Amino acid sequence: MCGIAGFVSPSLDAGATPEVIASMLSLIRHRGPDEAGYYLDDGVAMGTVRLSVIDLATGAQPMADPSDRYWICFNGELYNHVELRRELRGLGRHFRTRSDTEVVLQAWAQWGPGALPRFNGAFAFAIRDAVSGDLFLARDRYGKRPVFYSDRGSGTGPDGDFLFASEMKAFRAFPGFRFELDPGELASAFAVWTPLPDRTPFRHIRQLPMGSFLTVRGGRVDLTTYAELEIDADPFTGSAREAVAFVRDTLRESVAMRLRSDVEVGVYLSGGLDSSIVTALATELSPHAVRTFSVEFDEAAFDESGSQHVVASHLGSLHSSIAVRGADIAANFPSAVYHAEVPAFRTAFVPMYLLSRHVRDAGIKVILSGEGADEAFLGYSLFRETLLRAAWHDLSDDERMAGIGRLHPELSHFGPANRARLKGLFEQFAVERLPGLFSHELRYQNGRFAARLLKERGDPFADLLALTASTPGYAALSPVQKAQWLEFKTLLHGYLLSTQGERMSLAHGIENRCPFLDPAVVRAAASVNLRFDDGSEEKAILKEAFRGELPESSLARRKQPYRAPGAAVFKEHRPDYMELLLSETELRKIDGLDPVFARKLVAKIMATPSEGISTKEDQAFIYLLSTAVLHQQFAGGRDRGRAGHPEAELKADTIVDLRGSRGPRPAAHALHGAGGPR
Repeated sequence: MCGIAGFVSPSLDAGATPEVIASMLSLIRHRGPDEAGYYLDDGVAMGTVRLSVIDLATGAQPMADPSDRYWICFNGELYNHVELRRELRGLGRHFRTRSDTEVVLQAWAQWGPGALPRFNGAFAFAIRDAVSGDLFLARDRYGKRPVFYSDRGSGTGPDGDFLFASEMKAFRAFPGFRFELDPGELASAFAVWTPLPDRTPFRHIRQLPMGSFLTVRGGRVDLTTYAELEIDADPFTGSAREAVAFVRDTLRESVAMRLRSDVEVGVYLSGGLDSSIVTALATELSPHAVRTFSVEFDEAAFDESGSQHVVASHLGSLHSSIAVRGADIAANFPSAVYHAEVPAFRTAFVPMYLLSRHVRDAGIKVILSGEGADEAFLGYSLFRETLLRAAWHDLSDDERMAGIGRLHPELSHFGPANRARLKGLFEQFAVERLPGLFSHELRYQNGRFAARLLKERGDPFADLLALTASTPGYAALSPVQKAQWLEFKTLLHGYLLSTQGERMSLAHGIENRCPFLDPAVVRAAASVNLRFDDGSEEKAILKEAFRGELPESSLARRKQPYRAPGAAVFKEHRPDYMELLLSETELRKIDGLDPVFARKLVAKIMATPSEGISTKEDQAFIYLLSTAVLHQQFAGGRDRGRAGHPEAELKADTIVDLRGSRGPRPAAHALHGAGGPR
């Protein structure tokens, strides 16, 4: 795992280029604390901070192909690098390292962008063609690794400047760059719970969408999709028993690929089905005892430690956990927001920030986790609810009531006493109101409330509606498939894989890998979903595939969503930064915010007993607080580094300087171990 950054800037003074790229990299050095290096050419710079996981000795970056034409800065892992290396050698390609980075580079030299669909990995990379002058950026098909960019010709700086980085904070080092929150993007993010796949909360900054690549050529920026999200597949034609074996074998191969590493690989064990499956397969395949890690909470409503210890004991993993209290969440919230770089609607990302620090301190660099299982195998109650609402008018009252009872048997407010009220609510949402968003309309009501925090009261769903309307094939998907598409494109991509996942792990130099987000696993899930059950049983095929290998309690327990204490934490502990919400002066500094509604919300939260705060109020409050902290850190004009954690100047291990070189095969002046600007 690594971090990358760079720019194309005809206007920047050549003498300043090394210092600027080194400063950009220093701001994301937490992503790759092992090595650093950068590449310079006329008007172009790019670099990498490296977390060494594969080929520790010879995988330094930037790296060139044998012709010195293509140069790469790579962030991530290519899990099928062994198979691709074999294929490329058969085509006459010669390798100088064992690194997956070189496989990506040689594949690009062989096939160009046609290499991208062949990649099975989690990655974002930049490739510079030293002959044509083109710069390419690419991102993996599920958006596991980020890459942000800013075309500063759009109004934030001199015409022609193009910046990119794994984290937006790197842009602070570029002369004249300013962060400004975008109220329109905030409204969309509040409503949908995350920024849309190509958006950020800041003006003039975009992110490369999942499954796409971008070409910077002669002042033009062109975006191309190389892999559409595929959630439909031909139905599995075998028996239920064969389907179970098929799913298990596909997952086993995925875990085996993700155990490829020159350092030890651990597992996040939440105690739920998905992480328990990953732990079981890792234990089976690993040559040594597997270390597992988890979070414990004081409050029983959030704590899953009992299930975690049952699974760890059953599988024989070496388990370690950290206890997270409300005070810990309050104390570390600003640091977690700094790494997330987006507003959040709940605090669950903060314990993950603390957990990754614990994993780093335990000496682990790579972690497997269960993200993607619920999206691929229809694990959320959302999918069962969608099936129920879609069939609503074809059901009798008894069938409707029974369906509501099956949604959340573990929740008291879904009990018999409340089902008549819930039946009335479902009745209201049995007909689609937002075209294409039927599955999520109930959940988006909370987002509508949060969007009231902003002055502009336009349609916060307009951009999402435009996205679904312009997506080929979306309209033909079934209601459940549309629900999957929305989950993959919004909450999974924009929160679970990023804010709560990658960004919290890489804050402490930990690489997370997701076996359920292997293309073969996603295709397998699509082929068996709803084929052997009616959707009422949560992940029935997965449970059957691992029956006998996991404790029966793990297979029988209903899904407990990972959550953490919310607004009550800040009521109880009143951290200093709460002044951002308690002061009208501070609230008015946030562009686009409606300070009147914000003050009313804060006053109500502070005056209401914690058990009386509704879900929509809690989410809106966390959105407001995280936005205020984000504004202070990035756009507020104060010292925007993490308090107590100043970024050190970068020491570059590899410098490649091609400035002034001309010709079809320019000579590379690489200085290894020379050190960068000090």
